[in-house]
Amino acid sequence: MRLVLQEFLSLDGVYQGPGSPDEDTSDGFTQGGWFVPHMDEAFERQAGTWLGTADAFLFGRRTYVNFARDWPKMTEHPFANTLNGLPKYVASHSLVKAEWDPTTILSGDIPAQVAELKRQPGRELQIHGSARLAQSLLAAGLIDELRLVIAPVVVGKGRRLFPDGGAPAGLRLLSNETTPGGLAIHVYESTGLPEYGTYGADA
Repeated sequence: MRLVLQEFLSLDGVYQGPGSPDEDTSDGFTQGGWFVPHMDEAFERQAGTWLGTADAFLFGRRTYVNFARDWPKMTEHPFANTLNGLPKYVASHSLVKAEWDPTTILSGDIPAQVAELKRQPGRELQIHGSARLAQSLLAAGLIDELRLVIAPVVVGKGRRLFPDGGAPAGLRLLSNETTPGGLAIHVYESTGLPEYGTYGADA
């Protein structure tokens, strides 16, 4: 399976609390819900298309707990059968029981276990949110594709997908589009380490 990251970001790179004011108030974050005003039918269609290519999901603990709380109750939502029914994996050193079936808890050497999951047959192992997990897997060279949905808003504070001191990564742009609600959808392929050059250097 290919490992694919899907992440909602503000223009200044924040991923924290996109869905509601009380989604994630850790570290005193008060700007939650910044993504919602820009959602539209075009984005919902794209999200549904992406979801249709998943054969399993991978979460960090925080995102898993939020999804496990909400999605089993959202039985009428068009995404519910896929999210509730497909295999799920959660990377956590603290969870001892996972209520959202079918779920497998991963602990110990997470990158090694994810690499083993990628060797299984299938299309995509998708990471939704779970940015801290994504940062470690990107540093390990395990993420094959990044789908970044960027909202036209500057949040000003909050946790960022690409923080100072993060691992360098080379990417190749596969596609980009915008929605009527102003979302910019950028799809990148991982290419390993970045390339560098000097502007104006002789060939």
